Amino acid sequence: MAEVSKSNLLQTTGIPHTEGACIVIVRTEWNDAVVGALEKGCKAELDKAGVKYKVITVPGAFEIPFGIRAFWDVHKYKDDRPQAFIALGCVLRGDTPHFDYVCKAVTDGVLQLNMTLPIPTIFGILTVDNQQQADERIGGKHGHKGEEAAITALKMVSLQRSFQVRPGS
Repeated sequence: MAEVSKSNLLQTTGIPHTEGACIVIVRTEWNDAVVGALEKGCKAELDKAGVKYKVITVPGAFEIPFGIRAFWDVHKYKDDRPQAFIALGCVLRGDTPHFDYVCKAVTDGVLQLNMTLPIPTIFGILTVDNQQQADERIGGKHGHKGEEAAITALKMVSLQRSFQVRPGS
């Protein structure tokens, strides 16, 4: 099982090139208590970094890719266009194959966005078997996936900006 403690992800000291960044969090209404905790952790990390963010809400995980694409299409030429998206949701396994279809669709949708949009989309969607597993990922023994999603977004904004030519560099 992947554990964040075995990575350098949480090392956030001095992430360069995030000044003036705008990040859009796209969150679901479904499983609101879990997603609300993901959002709270995500916002806390973005606040610490001093970046602007906006939250948009879609009904469920299946609708996340559409929400991101629709937002991008409206804002891509505006001064307030985002430099990254963070997808937040929670899909809990039930008694039918619906879980498998939704998880595959949202995963494929986020992958497609990462391959077609010029900015990153961060996968902050929990796909868990039960409530205990969800709780373990919103501040329990598996860390806080909302915080991790925000840190990942900041690092990806920084990475993308590092590829751009800067005056005097």
